[in-house]
This record gives sequence, C-alpha cells and structure tokens, in this order.
Amino acid sequence: MELWPSPSSRRKTICKGRSLVCYGFLFWCVIGVGSAVPVDIPENQKFPALLVFGDSIVDPGNNNGMATPSRADYLPYGQDFQGGKATGRFSNGKVPSDFVAQYLSIKEFLPAYLDENLQPTDLLTGVSFASGGCGYDKLSSVLAVARTLPHQLEQFREYKSKLTSLVGDNETSHIVSRSLYMIVAGSNDIANTFFGPITIRQSQYDIDSYTDFISKSAKDFMTDLYALGARRIAIFSAPPLGCLPSQRTKSGGTERRCIESYNQASLLFNSKLSSAVSSFNNKNSDAKAVVIDIYHPLLELIQNPEKDGFEVVDKGCCGTGEVEVTFLCSKLAHVKTCSDTTKYVFWDTFHPTEAAYKLLVSRVLLPVIPKLFLDP
Repeated sequence: MELWPSPSSRRKTICKGRSLVCYGFLFWCVIGVGSAVPVDIPENQKFPALLVFGDSIVDPGNNNGMATPSRADYLPYGQDFQGGKATGRFSNGKVPSDFVAQYLSIKEFLPAYLDENLQPTDLLTGVSFASGGCGYDKLSSVLAVARTLPHQLEQFREYKSKLTSLVGDNETSHIVSRSLYMIVAGSNDIANTFFGPITIRQSQYDIDSYTDFISKSAKDFMTDLYALGARRIAIFSAPPLGCLPSQRTKSGGTERRCIESYNQASLLFNSKLSSAVSSFNNKNSDAKAVVIDIYHPLLELIQNPEKDGFEVVDKGCCGTGEVEVTFLCSKLAHVKTCSDTTKYVFWDTFHPTEAAYKLLVSRVLLPVIPKLFLDP
C-alpha cells in the first residue's frame, strides 16, 4: 500500500472514467471544437507534473486574499468553472495551465500553490505559482501589487522541500527534472508598465532597450529554474497586445482599432525572447527550452474569428466590454455578461474566454511537445 501515490498511479486515478487517454503512449490534443487527435509520447518522455510561473493568464487563485486590485475571486469570474466557482482564475472558466495539464493527461485542473484546499498529493502532479499582475520587470509587480517572479521562485524552493518530505530525494529529483515548466509573462511589462499611465520606464528606456531588459530577465529566470533542477521549459511569447480590448479603448481612437506600435513592441520582445531561449539551450545541453508562439495564432483568431465560430473580437464579454477588468468586472459593479461566451474571444478587456483559451492552447501545444523530449 502506497502512503503517497506515485505520479503515474495518481494520474491513473485522476483520469479514470474520462475520455482522455491516460495509459500507453498517448494524450489527446484537441485541434478543433469536438475533434481530437492522439499524439505519441514515449513512456520515458512523459511529464510527471506541470509547474507554472507568471501572470494572470495562468494564475488560478494565488492572489486571493491579497490586498491587490489584481484579483478575480468573485463572480462573474468563474461563472462557467465547475458550476460557477470564482476560484481566482481570470476568465469565465479554465485558463491555459488547466488545458495544458489536461492535454498532457496530468490532471484536469492545475491548482494554485496557495490554494487553502490544496492536498499534499496535489504537489506530485504540479501547481501554479503565477500571480496576476506579475512581469519580468519587478516594477510591474509593484504597480499591480503582485508577487514577483523571484518570490514565485522562493515558493518553488518551498515546494521542492515539501515534495521531498512526501516522496523522498530520488522521486523528487525525478519529478523536478522530468516535469514541464511553463512561464507566461511579459504582457504586463509592455502594456501596463511601459505603455501605461505611469511613465517611469519610458523616462529610462526606449522600447528597444526595454525589450532588451525584459528578455534578459526572462533568460535569467530560466537560468534560475535550471539551477533548481528544471530541464524542460516552455515559455510563452507576448500576444498582439495592441489588439486587446483594453488597449483598443485606451489608444485605438474612436474606432478602437488595434494599435500597431503595441503589436510591434510585442514582436520585438518575441524576437529577443527567441534569441534568449536559443542562447539558453546552447549553454545547457541537458535541457530543452522552447518558445510557444501565442502572438500569431491569437492575431489570426482576432482577424478571422468566423473560421472558428467566434463573432466578437474587439470587446470583452463582461459589461460594456471596453473597460471592464478585475474589480470593474464584478457583481459589485453591477455588470452583466454576454449571453454566449463561446462567441467572444475575450472575457474581460485583457483576458480571453475559456473557449478561446481551449482553441489557442490546443494549436500551440501540439508542435512543441517533441521539442521538449530529453536525450536518453
């Protein structure tokens, strides 16, 4: 009898009775609504856990209880999550980390590390340390009252200690070295810290030097993770920030058009991030890091929504869809939501809907999985 179930047995328990293939060499990757394609993952390349760092895109509730505006633990956030639970996820339902965990047959939902209901066995298959408002620039976290990436790294050290107490040194080493590490950050840095109302960074940098700064911070964070045992890292690019509803409202004029200069800033950062990841891989031959390009799939969805059954791309589902995000999208603000979230790309003015996340994650995840396979 196992005191603490192994990751493999834990995964079998979690997946029992679901349509995901949890045995053998397969996971189900959803390519379109209602369709699924099996993808081969050799037994020795499976991911025992998913460990996530970053911002509100993958924060499932770590900011709950903090004295911060960067929270989502109130309705209508979560209205479509497990019957209407506002867990702190910044969407109407699941967020990308949930879908990645599900598609890799790890578990259905990825919990927050600070979830008060977290069970010891949850640690075996991974958690999210992400904090809404965080960025590669520490100033982003200061402005948003969020936990910085270095703070999240300290929590990861604590996580490793707890894991060792549960399963011992050898199993901890296996989980830490074979798991998938996912990093999602950069949007707050560019959209809010550089182009935002507080212009400290614009007085210190131009956009070229600022993207140098945050791409170096991203590489430094990957290096810190590597030093703590991470060997398989997927880091998300910046999205087309100029097409977010919030940015359209702020700087898109009366027609609320996409702001090209913001999109160009995202592309500039993404190019430097790719170079940073290549440099990381060249230096660390026993690790695999990949950039997940979210920019182009999201831009394609915004420009051609009807191809995937979406209709509204320039407004969020919450309230007017032009300004509402976090506490402005709440019952206290007396907002109403759209009647069909599956027709909207965005839930609020900064975060996509569950339907958009599901589509986007399925498209970006499939090509990168083989690139994360480690040498025997």
